[in-house]
Amino acid sequence: MGDVETNGSAPKGKQKKKARKLPNEAYEAELFRLQTEFVKLQEWVRHTGARIVVIFEGRDAAGKGGTIKRITEYLSPRIVRIEALPAPTERERGQWYYQRYIQHLPAKGEIVLFDRSWYNRAGVEKVMGFCTPQEHSLFLRQTPIFEQMLIDDGIILRKYWFSVSDDEQLRRFQSRRNDPVRQWKLSPMDLESVYRWEDYSRAKDQMMVHTDTPNSPWFVVESDIKKHARLNMMAHLLSTIDYTEVELPKVDLPQRPVISGSYYRPPRELSTYVPDYVSTLMGDPESGS
Repeated sequence: MGDVETNGSAPKGKQKKKARKLPNEAYEAELFRLQTEFVKLQEWVRHTGARIVVIFEGRDAAGKGGTIKRITEYLSPRIVRIEALPAPTERERGQWYYQRYIQHLPAKGEIVLFDRSWYNRAGVEKVMGFCTPQEHSLFLRQTPIFEQMLIDDGIILRKYWFSVSDDEQLRRFQSRRNDPVRQWKLSPMDLESVYRWEDYSRAKDQMMVHTDTPNSPWFVVESDIKKHARLNMMAHLLSTIDYTEVELPKVDLPQRPVISGSYYRPPRELSTYVPDYVSTLMGDPESGS
């Protein structure tokens, strides 16, 4: 699998063709259609007891988190879990490398989305020297075996690599720096990813050589246009799973609440209500609390 992450600068004498973007109205309509399909997938998983693992990997600011948010927007957290593990503890560093990930694998009727996964060892740990060359080499040998064990046990495993160009990644970092609600997403490690672009590229290429296998392939998502990446990834994932729509039981609701007349609500003044902050925004400071 080739590295589709290209340098943002175009060759001399040539201008990089600007990609056409899907209109927002069409994007929103297709996004909702795909989200509806993910609800059907969720119900199929619950009904059949299937187990699904989806791995999201890629460079920082490549759009993994935004895609995960759109997938899970209408899904039940009891069935679909997002796992984004922090740095390992001292005890976890003394375990078999995959051990802390194994406990987060799905049980029957569950889907787990890994926002970063055991592939940390192939990327940031390799580039930043958080693991030894021997540990990295062992990871490349063991991972195809580990993943085959998951597949043999019946887990549906999908792996997605979000590919972003250097120019677009830097633009997104700069946008985060100036955004008060997203500044927390810009870390010193992100800065290292800019200065070590080629190191990360080499590590990614090496990872692909060893872990892009016929039974557990990598699917590359070009993500310079975030909205396109979301739709492409979501549509592809759905197309790779042979799910069917599950008929849900119909729920009949009464025309109005059934009230016997024997219940009386306590006086309002006995409760402490949240102040009506919205009314003050609308210019009505005398609204009741």
